[in-house]
Amino acid sequence: MPIDYAKELNEQQLAAVQAEPGPVLVIAGAGSGKTRTLTYRVAYLLEQGVSPDRLLLLTFTNKAAREMLGRVGLLMPLDSSLIWGGTFHSVANRLLRRHASMLGYQSNYAIMDRDDARDVINACIPAAGIQVKDKRFPKGDVLVEIFSLAVNTGRSIDEVVRQQYAHFSEQIESIRAVQQHYVKRKKLNNSMDYDDLLSNLLCLFKSHPDVADVYGRQFQSVLVDEYQDTNRVQSEIVDCFVKGHRNVMVVGDDAQSIYSWRGANFANIMDFPKRYAGAKVFKIEFNYRSTPQILDLANHSISANVRQFAKNLAAVKPGGLKPRIMPAMNTSTQAAFVAAQLLELRDQGIPLAGMAVLYRSHFHSMELQMELTRRNIPFDITSGLRFFEQAHIKDVTAYVKLAINPMDEMAFRRIVLRMPKVGGATAAKLWGKRVDLRETAAAQFPDQPMACLKLLAGDAPKPARDEWNRFAMLMQQLAAPSVVNKPAELIRLAMEAGYEDYLKSQYENYASRREDLDQLALYAQRFEKTEDFLADLALMTEVDVDAGRSMSESPDEVVRLSTVHQAKGQEFRVVFVIWLADGAFPNARAIESIDGEEEERRLFYVAVTRAKDELYLVYPQLRLSGNYGDAFQRPSRFLKELPAHLYEKMETGEEY
Repeated sequence: MPIDYAKELNEQQLAAVQAEPGPVLVIAGAGSGKTRTLTYRVAYLLEQGVSPDRLLLLTFTNKAAREMLGRVGLLMPLDSSLIWGGTFHSVANRLLRRHASMLGYQSNYAIMDRDDARDVINACIPAAGIQVKDKRFPKGDVLVEIFSLAVNTGRSIDEVVRQQYAHFSEQIESIRAVQQHYVKRKKLNNSMDYDDLLSNLLCLFKSHPDVADVYGRQFQSVLVDEYQDTNRVQSEIVDCFVKGHRNVMVVGDDAQSIYSWRGANFANIMDFPKRYAGAKVFKIEFNYRSTPQILDLANHSISANVRQFAKNLAAVKPGGLKPRIMPAMNTSTQAAFVAAQLLELRDQGIPLAGMAVLYRSHFHSMELQMELTRRNIPFDITSGLRFFEQAHIKDVTAYVKLAINPMDEMAFRRIVLRMPKVGGATAAKLWGKRVDLRETAAAQFPDQPMACLKLLAGDAPKPARDEWNRFAMLMQQLAAPSVVNKPAELIRLAMEAGYEDYLKSQYENYASRREDLDQLALYAQRFEKTEDFLADLALMTEVDVDAGRSMSESPDEVVRLSTVHQAKGQEFRVVFVIWLADGAFPNARAIESIDGEEEERRLFYVAVTRAKDELYLVYPQLRLSGNYGDAFQRPSRFLKELPAHLYEKMETGEEY
């Protein structure tokens, strides 16, 4: 029995689903039923006589492809597995297995995951003749990210490093040499990494147009989900598939394009009508998620962006509460307000699982995590590990612990295990000798509690001795009476003495980890004694272990904490967006360009459109600064752009 499309779809969805063949761009607003539209488009094409194996559906997750094809299987009596559907990478792999020999590979090539790629790159560093002892050279994880960005954005290694990893600018030539060795070794090992799957498919199509023509004829219609997230390589692959017939429908939302930092190209969706002359553009603006009050605010929030497909989300749901703006006194009050409001809403019958707290950067959640832990409110974090479980937080805290307690073996081991050629056995041996040398060191250097570290320099492995000497000098400095009870100063000194260089070389997300440590130092300023600071951290970490047990027996009864990037595609009955201060959200670095500011505004739009029923926008008016005082913060420019009639302003200074 034919599907009654007019009954199943609203008028905007119906127009897109029944579009004539040719290039089609569907701008699907937040909560407008994008998946439903794509699903029915596939069904419609099948009803029009397109054979299942002549359809290609490209998505960003296998889950999305399975969901859409599963729904098609429920709508129509056919085996939906006949449809070519999956991620760009999975489809590329299927095709490359058939044609690998044309690119100099065997068909049984191995696919390297990120860990494999890192290990191969680390092996290429000495093979390229690079000496890493004198100056910190980026580790494999960082180089994986640099090489990936170069491939996916079409930029050179030089451009990627100078624009996003400027601290390695002096080592560009060496980085380029490692990349050349990496490319050769992959070919020699008959291996491809994830980026190679896409770049090699594009290379196949461009170097062998006859192969591209074969698949252009096979796939009579191509559909692409989340087109605003495609990078340069992905968009060119789509172009190759449809060059002969131009029967392509791309679905996405320019207002939710927020991933430029990982290679997504905003121009792909914006320039689609230019790229495909005569393309038809459909807008789906009926929103099934949020109340009219939330959508009014969302529509206005994005209106300041110049580069966009103008749209106006219209609510299907009935009216509700106006969004509320809360100017908290400081970051502590902000955390206390959110925690108290969560409990109040829970008492009103809204489960914690229906609520989320969103923020721009992971470190923005630190004080909230601590406040929720103190109040025994269970939470789940999708933006990363709990704050104090992160390796870089534990690393720097180890220096502080050792400064206040020279007999802290675990802190000692954590520090020295990061040194070259120091493993568990060597660390244990060094600790044993350190204990034996205590009396000798105390007699020779009575005023230097860390003197025994200097005496151990000769026992450290040769590759680690320079670093050991820096470690001994640093610990002597940290243990000095003038600073040992200034925990914030201890953290900053540890960073300046080499840990920041370690971060740069070890992690591709150096900047965000540095922000975490800056926030930790600001928090430490509250304590007059280092022992009190460490005791507070220890208690918070210990309680973290049982953070979800007491308020509910259900593991789902937890509030969600997440960056906005991680929350895209999710929805919650109640959403809190915190740290809405200029420089925090929007991010200070991002707003240095017009394009950066517009992407930050899109990020704010994504945040507010996650809310179904209630929305709270919170910002601290004061925050601790690095100068040991309170600094005034301006509200986010995105809040200032909102007319007063769109929200209710809450009172500052209440006790929570």
